[in-house]
Amino acid sequence: MIIQFEPNISQESRQIVAEEMKAHKYKTTEVKTQKGDYLVGIGKEHFDIRKIGHLDGIKDIHVVSDDYKLVSSKWKVNQTQIDLGDGIKIGDGEFAIMAGPCSIEGEENIMKTIEHLKANGLSIMRGGVFKPRSSPYSFRGMGLEGLKLWYKLAREHGIKIVTEVMQVSQIEEMYEYVDIYQVGARNTQNFNLLDELGKVDKPVMIKRGISGTIDELLYSAEYVFSAGNERLMLCERGIRTYERASRNTFDINAIPILKDKTHLPVIADPSHGIGIRDYVEPIALASTIAGADGVIFEAHEVPDKALSDGQQTLSFDASSRLIAKIRKVLELNGSY
Repeated sequence: MIIQFEPNISQESRQIVAEEMKAHKYKTTEVKTQKGDYLVGIGKEHFDIRKIGHLDGIKDIHVVSDDYKLVSSKWKVNQTQIDLGDGIKIGDGEFAIMAGPCSIEGEENIMKTIEHLKANGLSIMRGGVFKPRSSPYSFRGMGLEGLKLWYKLAREHGIKIVTEVMQVSQIEEMYEYVDIYQVGARNTQNFNLLDELGKVDKPVMIKRGISGTIDELLYSAEYVFSAGNERLMLCERGIRTYERASRNTFDINAIPILKDKTHLPVIADPSHGIGIRDYVEPIALASTIAGADGVIFEAHEVPDKALSDGQQTLSFDASSRLIAKIRKVLELNGSY
């Protein structure tokens, strides 16, 4: 059960509602976010919500059977929209295309990517400065100084930044220089990190775990929401299966399922989803048709010279063709 409080509810009224819920054997947790003030109740026995609906300070009551309450679509009629400022929005009818290199490599790499994005009418650049690599000998990113350089150049050209945060200690130092914190597949169940991201007022995009279920992804989002941050997005990026023909198995099923289960925007990552450059385009287009709210993919001027994940990275020419095709699909769907 989710109880929405009125913005001006008194502490006394809060306490009366909590005690009434306790009388019905419900455990309650107060959640205050950027957009709302809630009391989440967990209990086994249903009761007539009219017994508490008359209490002072209650705006609305929602009965939610899902274990993940706050991210469930069963209580929020309208889809969540993420507003990045400057007219850049994601979700609820606003489709976002995000592109850039796997890893930020330096000023020239940043500027060439920004030029590519601007030429194609894009406003969000992806890239990594802290890179979790399977091999300790692979390029692991330019770190905070690289992020500061990227931020400076991006801001000069009206570009927003989405990049991965890997540990709690990085959240504060990255705060001034990111527009969207990305939680990578390896950290989807790093609950300490999720809790701390719930305390910031910037959007968070959570990628599905390497072998994670859809419900586990929703539980991860619930951690962030329940800690106070409801500016959330979910990202399907493929899961590890027994198949070896591709890097991962992109779960196209997950997109409509997530769109049904949650009110949060759903983003598709075809680059990691299949891991093979030649197949990124069809997976991106299929994701768009399936109802995704955006696509995030890797692009580089010369993919074969990229410092990481070149095998799944599109050239700028291929990226431009994909962007045009995505927009054509959106036009056909009547959503662009």
